[in-house]
Amino acid sequence: MEWNEERIEELVDKQRAYFRTGITLDVDFRIHQLKRLRTAMQIYEDDIKAALKEDLGRDEAEAFFCDIGTVILEANEMIKGVRKWAKPERHFSGLVCFPSVTTKVHKMPYGVSLIISPFNFPFTLSFGVLVAAIAGGNTAVIKTSSKSPACTAVMQRIVAEIYPEDYVAVVDGGHDVADLCLAQRFDKIFYTGSPTVAKHVMAEAAKNLTPVALELGGETGNWAVIRKDADLKDAARKIAFFKLCNSGQICINVNQVAVAEEVADAFVESLKQAFTKQIGENALENPEYPRLITQAAYDKCAAEAEEYRDRIVFGGKGDREACRYQPTVIYPVSADEPIVQHELFAPLLPVVTYKDEEIDDMMAIIASREHGLALYLFTKDMKWAEHTMATQQYGGGCINEVCLHMMVKGAPFNGTGHSGMGAYHGEWGFREFTHPQTVLKGSTHFNLPLREHPYGGKKNAYKMPMLRIFER
Repeated sequence: MEWNEERIEELVDKQRAYFRTGITLDVDFRIHQLKRLRTAMQIYEDDIKAALKEDLGRDEAEAFFCDIGTVILEANEMIKGVRKWAKPERHFSGLVCFPSVTTKVHKMPYGVSLIISPFNFPFTLSFGVLVAAIAGGNTAVIKTSSKSPACTAVMQRIVAEIYPEDYVAVVDGGHDVADLCLAQRFDKIFYTGSPTVAKHVMAEAAKNLTPVALELGGETGNWAVIRKDADLKDAARKIAFFKLCNSGQICINVNQVAVAEEVADAFVESLKQAFTKQIGENALENPEYPRLITQAAYDKCAAEAEEYRDRIVFGGKGDREACRYQPTVIYPVSADEPIVQHELFAPLLPVVTYKDEEIDDMMAIIASREHGLALYLFTKDMKWAEHTMATQQYGGGCINEVCLHMMVKGAPFNGTGHSGMGAYHGEWGFREFTHPQTVLKGSTHFNLPLREHPYGGKKNAYKMPMLRIFER
């Protein structure tokens, strides 16, 4: 059955009615639903792996590391922490509020949430967000990507088995169906995808003043910066691993590398060796190597590579029918060329050179562009690296590592500006899907007339001095 306006409106109405019963406010209920999802991920592990293989050509190990294990990890953190996070906070009301003594902050769910997920990590970016929505006490409509139909089918089976539709539902279809969802009045929207579409999501959400969280890749991509003192083989090994993962279709992937020209040739050679060691001389012959999601994505990747054909030093070949393109190193590239001024979302890796003594100028160029979702620094100079990480603007990142910052329990994940807004994972996800409501408990005794009229006259002269004492 296809989704239309009437059916989606009916679904949202059913979920709003379900939320208003108050059942999702119970923390034990939330924990039970999180455990059901965790168990389902384990039971359906083989089906999930098969679907990821069909849609993305993903190897079983990569499927578990990136989608299955990640959701289980997130669910475990929520199950462990949600009871503590959901507990109302108690505050002393303060002298200015006398005779009130106690104020509570309740963590109230928004209500009916809409989760719009992309194709590249179908389960992590659907169920991983769902975990936060459930922990916060919300219902959820998940709009999945039409580009990963096998994964959507498995998600629909899982959700239909463990949840009623008026609590959680998976909606499939293209952009037209997404627009039908956005036309409804949701209480919270979480979108993962491109900055361009995010602007449309925000515009639609604004019609109902619906709060939005966005996880975006960033328009000018994520930089890896390699100083001349870096361990080049270690940096190359980690960057090669990450660029091979999901064939570069990762929002926090290394989009371009800036390497000190003093060691650039050596780094590129190490990078070539790392790719060869991990995936073989020809990635197209390795069954572990993932594919690009569609032929349109392949064509875009191949066309951009062709523009830099004379500077391809590794890779540069593809198989359009299989939607697979080799990891491709383009070197040298200047910082103002088109290929390093947009998100690639492909296995292309342009390498920009700079003089190590001019690192401040290189970082200024990066800072002048739209904020990336990630930043990776490779150096032995920890003082410089820590200062840089504390003064640049980006979503998150690593020093002498890639991607693992998003796996840290208790730490937030997301971007800023064109790379996103809001944050999730663990307690930060719980916060993203709840609104803090402050409630002061008043008293019917000992109420002072300080705040009340009249303020003038000799009898009321004491009020201003007392207010100055209380409001400190």
